[in-house]
Amino acid sequence: MMAAVSPSASRPRARITAVTSGKGGVGKTFVAANLAAALARQGERVLVLDADLGLANLDVVLNLAARVTLHDVFTGRATLDEALQAAPGGFSVLLAGSGLVEYSRMTPEVRDKLLEVITQVRPRFDHVLLDTGAGISDVVLFTVSLADEVLIVATPEPTSLTDAYATIKVLAATQPARPMRLLVNQTQRRHEGRAVCAQLQQVLDRFVNTTLAQPLRLALLGEVPLDPAVRGSVQRRQLLLESLPGSPAAVALAAAAAKLLTP
Repeated sequence: MMAAVSPSASRPRARITAVTSGKGGVGKTFVAANLAAALARQGERVLVLDADLGLANLDVVLNLAARVTLHDVFTGRATLDEALQAAPGGFSVLLAGSGLVEYSRMTPEVRDKLLEVITQVRPRFDHVLLDTGAGISDVVLFTVSLADEVLIVATPEPTSLTDAYATIKVLAATQPARPMRLLVNQTQRRHEGRAVCAQLQQVLDRFVNTTLAQPLRLALLGEVPLDPAVRGSVQRRQLLLESLPGSPAAVALAAAAAKLLTP
């Protein structure tokens, strides 16, 4: 366990980024963890909160034992400071449990508990990444609503892009306007991410922005190339930025993290 991080009234509250996706399997948690490591290298105090409350896997990606989880905090069996855990890469994590059916829906009790946790951690860190579940369930939508900005992770695959568009459309229709960025994972050619972002923006302009008072502009945070080093790091349950920081995917993730520091 890490020691409690003392809040300071003189420090600004953390910027909260919701890392989400339209579908599973696009590398969302891998991206969130490695972005956190890259931000920590820039001197940021970073927390990754596993907000996929019922199907958590951040502990697996980081090879951590989830001895104390958000479930324990929610139920009063542990304090928040007891649940804060140091992760490889120099950042902190709040892990969630897996296979807990009570978190399949956003009940008023879970809503209040999650809000309380966010309120408590926000003064303690510079940046909080919310690793949400995939899709547009009420749990995911509420979690995303707590963020200052949204990062959509997608791959160039048609199914991923279709689901990314659906997610963006729902967020635009149901939540206040905020910066929304796109990270395209597993690209196979240079500037493929830029082309994907432009394609999504065209569809948004045609079918979504015509219904909004303030048009949504999707910003490209970065593109991460398909890289065999990623598969190796995932299988070893290591951060790519720790094991192979010079690999193409790691370099791309570090560049994306640098952009995150610019609102």
